[in-house]
Amino acid sequence: MPSVKVADVDFNLQQIENIIALEEGKGVEIIVFPELSLTGYTCQDLFRQQILLDAAETAVLRLMEFTRQLDIICIVGLPIEVGNILLNCAAVVQKGELLGIIPKTYLPNYAEFYEKRWFASSVQLKPTEIHYAGTKVLVTNEPTLFQTWLGVKFGVEICEDVWAPTPPSNHLATAGADIIFNLSASDELIGKNAYLKQLLSQQSARLMTGYVYASSGFGESTQDVVYGGNGLIYENGRLLKETERFSLKAQVVSTQIDVEELRVERRTNSTFVTAQQNREARIIKCRSTEIRDFVLERDINPLPFIPMSGDMQSSCEEVFSIQVMGLAKRLVHTSCKNVVVGISGGLDSTLALLVCVKTFDKLGYDRKGIIGVTMPGFGTTDRTYNNALQLMRNLGITVHEIPIRDAVICHFKDIGHDINNHDVTYENSQARERTQILMDLANKYNGMVIGTGDLSELALGWATYNGDHMSMYGVNASVPKTLIKYLVRYVAESESASESASKSTKELLYDIIDTPISPELIPADEHGNIKQKTEDLVGPYELHDFFLYYIIRYGFHPKKVFMLAQKAFGGHKVRTDVAVCAYDDETIKKWLQTFIRRFFNQQFKRSCLPDGPKVGSVSLSPRGDWRMSSDSCSTIWMKSLTPNPSPSGEGNK
Repeated sequence: MPSVKVADVDFNLQQIENIIALEEGKGVEIIVFPELSLTGYTCQDLFRQQILLDAAETAVLRLMEFTRQLDIICIVGLPIEVGNILLNCAAVVQKGELLGIIPKTYLPNYAEFYEKRWFASSVQLKPTEIHYAGTKVLVTNEPTLFQTWLGVKFGVEICEDVWAPTPPSNHLATAGADIIFNLSASDELIGKNAYLKQLLSQQSARLMTGYVYASSGFGESTQDVVYGGNGLIYENGRLLKETERFSLKAQVVSTQIDVEELRVERRTNSTFVTAQQNREARIIKCRSTEIRDFVLERDINPLPFIPMSGDMQSSCEEVFSIQVMGLAKRLVHTSCKNVVVGISGGLDSTLALLVCVKTFDKLGYDRKGIIGVTMPGFGTTDRTYNNALQLMRNLGITVHEIPIRDAVICHFKDIGHDINNHDVTYENSQARERTQILMDLANKYNGMVIGTGDLSELALGWATYNGDHMSMYGVNASVPKTLIKYLVRYVAESESASESASKSTKELLYDIIDTPISPELIPADEHGNIKQKTEDLVGPYELHDFFLYYIIRYGFHPKKVFMLAQKAFGGHKVRTDVAVCAYDDETIKKWLQTFIRRFFNQQFKRSCLPDGPKVGSVSLSPRGDWRMSSDSCSTIWMKSLTPNPSPSGEGNK
């Protein structure tokens, strides 16, 4: 928002040019200024003075000359006479050309600014070609888009337009606009700013657009009202950047908008696809510009599945409630009052157990109908074993302890496997033995097995086929690994949990959260500690969940995902509310290749998943969000990261 003096066009133009020069040097591609920014919004009856209108036209001529050698696209506000009417307009200027003029459609009739006293609406305009600032230009109320030489389309609306029941941006977006620019002059009132931000957020989300809003600030007349200088940039409902309100100085706020992400959202949203049918707009092409090296400047959230601290409590409550309601419906539908859960003392099984307890309480079922089974094997450590037993006892469920060592040793003899060979057969035999026990107990107690596997494991295929991969209802099926610890912490800290969980239970849950993630299928080390750590084998889950989000949610090119990960995990702290590790480029690329390879090779496991509730925007259910051939090749994805990808030697686990 530039400094402004009411009716001092020369001063206002100079301020605008100063900002343009500064932002051009920073590589900004499109810049928008407030409504009537060349003259000032509060000129009132001075808009009837021909000298002011002529000065505005001269200013456009000077702006065209000023930008002749610049690439930046500039959108400024000014009054323009067309025939016998005066219009409140936005002029789009680039590289010495006046590309187009967009008139305002909806004029406010508030006491403090009765625009209809001076301006006409675009609906009163017949398409007219005028000679303005030395250029022949068509002024029309026909929807108009501008297209950059790289293919990005943007539209313009002015202030009150977005407050209307059917804003012009509706038509512009459904006709193809990736970004909407709004030149505004909105006064400040108690509560208005909050409503404005909600309005812009919803408009951006509904249209799946970028929305850039620039409103008048200090310098406009304060005869009756005050202007706060709002600068707001949204992307699909998310506020990316904003200016400081009530600043006495000129302000500029800029960021990058991910147009590809917006287009992916639109393509996959059938409602938007239907809405855009038969929507057309006049397209004005911008001039080509100098190609510059792209530098990613905006912050990237390294943990896209983790709510921000302000939303953590409510988001975890919502996810947990979805899990509980999903299981409750399945139990009621099947008239089942018994469930069987394998409890390892790890995060996944702990969350599944907590969901079962909450569900049983909600349905009024006896917690003894929850049969928790701990099945110590060759790699079980004292820490997880004791935590599993103590958690089940504290929660008042039925406890079974069934060691699997003897059964697995017998099985090794049957199939001729050397017990000292700790290969995939050694590991998976234990997982399948445990699943057999759970399934048979479910038959015995007329119950159902509740799955504990999570979304991250399904993406990587880190599950034993027909072992922990299988259940009768998977409550964690769409919960990523990075989110699970926060869900467990939410239960430990929530008031509802405190009614049924003693202080010792909370301390127990905290210890489970801090326990290294492991399937515990390999014997412990000489000190009795976990030796087999999952993230040492398949990579950090915070990286894999990041890859999962951007590859599956948006279908981004691996090179783009790599670039985003470099920014997110490069050491620059984007989030201070949660701990995030830093990774170098080599490490990120290594695990990205691992993710792609495993994701493709392990699809067969996802093709036959048990039912489970969807809790977020990413799900790998073969019946809903993700349908993929088990024979799909990862060749082009791998080649995009390395010229000679090595073939996969991954096992079944």
